[in-house]
Amino acid sequence: MEDNSTNQIQNNPSTQPEGGWWSTFGDRGLSFRGCPKQSCQLNVFDYLADVPGNMDTTDLVEVQFKNTRKAFFHNSNHLPLEKGDIVAVEASPGHDIGTVTLTGKLVLLQMKRTPPKSPDDIRRIYRKARPVDMEKYEEAKAREHATMIRSRQIAKELGLEMKIGDVEYQGDGQKAIFYYIADGRVDFRQLIKVLAEAFHVRIEMKQIGARQEAGRIGGFGPCGRELCCTTWMRNFSSVSTAAARFQDLTLNPQKLAGQCAKLKCCMNYEVDQYVEAGRRLPSREMQLETLEGTWYFFKADILTGMVTYSSDRRTAANLTTISARRAMEVIAINKEGRKPDALDDAAPVKPAKPVDLATQEDLTRFDSARKKKKKKKKHPNNSAQGEEVAS
Repeated sequence: MEDNSTNQIQNNPSTQPEGGWWSTFGDRGLSFRGCPKQSCQLNVFDYLADVPGNMDTTDLVEVQFKNTRKAFFHNSNHLPLEKGDIVAVEASPGHDIGTVTLTGKLVLLQMKRTPPKSPDDIRRIYRKARPVDMEKYEEAKAREHATMIRSRQIAKELGLEMKIGDVEYQGDGQKAIFYYIADGRVDFRQLIKVLAEAFHVRIEMKQIGARQEAGRIGGFGPCGRELCCTTWMRNFSSVSTAAARFQDLTLNPQKLAGQCAKLKCCMNYEVDQYVEAGRRLPSREMQLETLEGTWYFFKADILTGMVTYSSDRRTAANLTTISARRAMEVIAINKEGRKPDALDDAAPVKPAKPVDLATQEDLTRFDSARKKKKKKKKHPNNSAQGEEVAS
């Protein structure tokens, strides 16, 4: 059954709220402006896009360019911009083409995460992109791959220890940004001269790390989801093998390394919880003394607080799992010079008898009922003979 209450409110002007903001929602529901089609890289849902007065909060707008490059601009011309609009912005020299990703109050919150170096770095938006702008933009983007291949050959001929990972042309084609990776410092002054002569554009070199390169290229992690550096992560914290030790992860480089060949950033997500939970566990060097013998630490489940002990120091023998609280009690008893009877003082619990649920769907369950009915039913000849004898 169709619900016509919403259509009645939208079609009846007398039932609409004052201020005329209801008409901005249309028939698409709330917050439809916050999630248009956009590149998956560093995508942000603008949940305040449909709030009345959100655009009047600030004239700052966040604009995204190729891959993960973003910047903030002033909407000095007061253009009615929405997320997903393609705009022409001020650049040096000329102009660039980008996509609006955030407007209004969320831009101020985003600037707290990645503040610009100086107020002069915030330039202005010229206009919404015209067909002529888009033609120049597509022509410039079509040259990027060939430029990257040729620039790698030039860097190899010059003997430079660097890898050019990506090339990004400006929207008007007057400048090209070369993203490179290098272990040390590189003197690329001669390279800039050769590139300028080869491509006839202004050259800008930007050094990035392996994590930034993975974010620009994109991909999927072993968890099955898109890379964090592609979808939302912009600030990269250092990751050490200590995070793997705190979480009892196997120190296998193939499993701990991500697409960038560095340690996975997700190892830092839960390390604080593991460190806090690990403080409640007994020391691994502590031995537990009981009347049954000496018990040695074997393994621990940090989050559940369960510790497994072995009766042999080197092999897994007579493994017994107890809670961290019980282990602390045994340690306290040992410090008093006494030994408990057993490591686990809990009474043994008999395992419940398993129930075969498959028998509930077995067709033979009807046969047992029929057999019982046949046993109860008497034969008619026997009943007649019984009546004659009685007579």
